Amino acid sequence: MLMGKYQNSIDAKCRMIVPSKYREELGYRCVLTKGIDKCLYIYPFEEWGKFKAKLETLPSGDPNARRLVRHYFANAVECEIDKQGRMTLPQELREYANIEKELVTVGILNKIEVWSKSEWEKAEAEESLEPSDLAQKLENYGI
Repeated sequence: MLMGKYQNSIDAKCRMIVPSKYREELGYRCVLTKGIDKCLYIYPFEEWGKFKAKLETLPSGDPNARRLVRHYFANAVECEIDKQGRMTLPQELREYANIEKELVTVGILNKIEVWSKSEWEKAEAEESLEPSDLAQKLENYGI
């Protein structure tokens, strides 16, 4: 399970250091793609396969389903993590997430979210629900 939050930055070659706590789950290969909320997602290969299988069940006749699948797959890249624990963030994905230097990585169950520090702070400040209010809303999902 991926969890926790870490702050770091990208180097001059646009590489980020993957926190050591995440490397064991990821191994040396993973999939990086656009996420939702102006962040990037890093999936371990096995989890990407499970996610792909779920997306394959969406109705291809639904334009929203097609757009969602396109959002993830057109922007997905296979990445390698080097022996120093670094991976390169492609320019197009850095631009999408507004990552210039400082970033925040957040473990979210089966994937990692990569945020620019400024976008993360904005998202945290915009959070309008208190945890207790959010918990009440989630009861509708049986949680």
